[in-house]
Amino acid sequence: MKNDFFARHQATLEQAIKAAETRGYWSPYPETPSPKVYGETGAADGEAAFKARLNKPFHLDQPGVVGVVGAERSPWGFDLGIAYPKENLDVLLPAMEKLIPQWRDAGIEGRVGVCLEILDRLNKRTHEIAQAVMHTSGQGYMMAFQAGGPHAQDRGLEAVTYAYMEMRRTPATAYWEKPQGKYDPLKMTKTFHIVPRGLALVIGCGTFPTWNTYPGLFASLATGNPVIVKPHPRAILPAAISVEIARQVLKEAGFDPNIVCLAADTVDAPITKDIALRPEIKIIDFTGSTAFGDWLEQNARQALVYTEKAGVNSVVIDSVDDLSGMVRNLTTTLCLYSGQMCTTPQNFFVPKGGITAGGQHLSFDEVAKAIAGGVEKMTADGEKAAPLLGGIQSPDTVKRLADATKLAEVVLPSKELKTAALPDATVRSPLLLKTDAKHPELWSEERFGPIYFIIATDSTDDSIRLVKDLVKKKGAITSGIYSTDEKVLAKMEEAMMEAGVALSCNLTGGVFVNQTAAFSDYHATGANPAANACLADAAFVANRFRVVQSRRAAA
Repeated sequence: MKNDFFARHQATLEQAIKAAETRGYWSPYPETPSPKVYGETGAADGEAAFKARLNKPFHLDQPGVVGVVGAERSPWGFDLGIAYPKENLDVLLPAMEKLIPQWRDAGIEGRVGVCLEILDRLNKRTHEIAQAVMHTSGQGYMMAFQAGGPHAQDRGLEAVTYAYMEMRRTPATAYWEKPQGKYDPLKMTKTFHIVPRGLALVIGCGTFPTWNTYPGLFASLATGNPVIVKPHPRAILPAAISVEIARQVLKEAGFDPNIVCLAADTVDAPITKDIALRPEIKIIDFTGSTAFGDWLEQNARQALVYTEKAGVNSVVIDSVDDLSGMVRNLTTTLCLYSGQMCTTPQNFFVPKGGITAGGQHLSFDEVAKAIAGGVEKMTADGEKAAPLLGGIQSPDTVKRLADATKLAEVVLPSKELKTAALPDATVRSPLLLKTDAKHPELWSEERFGPIYFIIATDSTDDSIRLVKDLVKKKGAITSGIYSTDEKVLAKMEEAMMEAGVALSCNLTGGVFVNQTAAFSDYHATGANPAANACLADAAFVANRFRVVQSRRAAA
C-alpha cells in the first residue's frame, strides 16, 4: 500500500471499539455544520460543488460503460439533469470479480484503513453530500446534513468497527502441539485466512440514500468483498459521490478503483433484478419495500441477503404526566420528513375511555384533538414548516396521501404548503385519521408517508396486545409507549421483547422515537418481519467472510 491509512485513523478505530462495547454516546463526525469544523466557506463550497454537477455527465472510469442513464428530479422542484454511466454487466461484474484476490490480500488492516480514510473524506465533503441528499430525497437541508452526513458516516464506521472486531477474533497463525504420552507430541503450524464471499451488491433507497447505503457498503468492503452500489433511480447522486470518493482513496492506496463501482438505472428501466440474480453476486444489502425485499430473499438464492423492509410502527398512549411534552414530541415525530422514515410511527393506540394526563381525565377525542392541534400549530407557517417536513420524494406518496382521506374520519386534513424560495417544491402537512381497533384493514398495513391513525381500543392491555400481534405479523422497526404506571411499562417492554422490536418510553424531550444513535441504539433487530438483519451487530458482518485454514507439520 502506498498510504498507511490504518495508522492515520487507528485512534478513531480504537475509540469506536470502546463505544461499541460500552454503548454510550460517541461520534467522531460533528453533526452541527459549524464553520470551525467544516470550514468558513464549507456551506457555500458544498452548494457550489452540487450545482457544478447539474446538467452534466458524472464521469466514473468503470469497465463496461455502454452509454448514460439518469432522470433525477429534486422534490424541491427542478430536474438534476445528471447523466451517469450505464453498464454492461457482462463486462463490469467479471472485471470486478478478478479483483477479489487483490482486495483479499490487502489484509485486515489494509482494508479497514482504506474504509476509515473513505469515511474521513466523506465527512469533509458533508456539505456537498447534504445538497445531493436534499435534492434527491427531499429532506430539509439540516436533516440532509445530519442524516445524510455524520449520522450516515457513523453507521458506516460502526459497520467497519464490527467487521474489524470479528475478523480479529481469529489469529493469523497458531502453533498447535498435542501431547502423545511416551511418544513425541504432534506438532502443527496453522495459518488462518480471512476469505471474502465474493461480489457484494448494495441496493439503496430513495429516502435515505447514504444512511441506508453505508452500513452494507462498508461491512462488505472491510471484509474483503468488492462492492457494486445500485442506488435508487430517484437518488443516485449521493451514492455516486460516495463511490467517486471511495474510488479515489482506493487508487491512492495502490488498489484498482474498480473494487467499488456504481450501477445506475431509471424508474422506467430498472436493472436491480438483473444484477441481484447474477451468479457473481454473493452478498446483497437492501432497504425498501416489503414486496421487493421478499422477492430478493426468495429468488437471490446464490447470495447472502440482508433486508430492511417495511413495517408498521406503533405507539401506545396509556397515561402521561406532561401532556404538552408528549404532544410536542409526537408532533415533531409526525412532521419530521413527512413520515418518510422507516422508524416513524403510523398508529397511535388510545383507550376509547380516554387517559389520565397530568391528573386530569382526557377523552379519546380530546387526545386526538391535542395531537392534531400540535401538528396544526407546527405546520401553520409554510416557510418555517417546510424544512422540517421536507419534500415528498415520490409521486406515489402524494397519491397515497390523497387516497387516504377516504379511509376513515379525518381529524386533521393534510394541506399543501408553499415556500417563496422553492415555489415548485412538493410539501404536504400530515394527515391524521381516527378509527376503531375493529378495523385492522385500515391500519395494519404500512401507508408510507405522512398518514397517521389514532385508534380507539378497549383498554391499554388491548392496545399492547394489538401492537404485539401487529409486529409479529407485519413487522416494525420501532415502538413507543406513554404511561405513568411502571407495571404498564413493564408489560409493554415484555411484549415488545417477545415481538422483537425496539421500544421507547415516555419521550417528551429532544429524543424522538424515529431517531437512533450509532454505537448505542440497534437499528432494527432482525427478529420480526420488518428486517432480517440489524444495523449493526456482529451478525451483520461476521458471515460476509469465512475463515479458511492451511496447516503444516512442524519440526
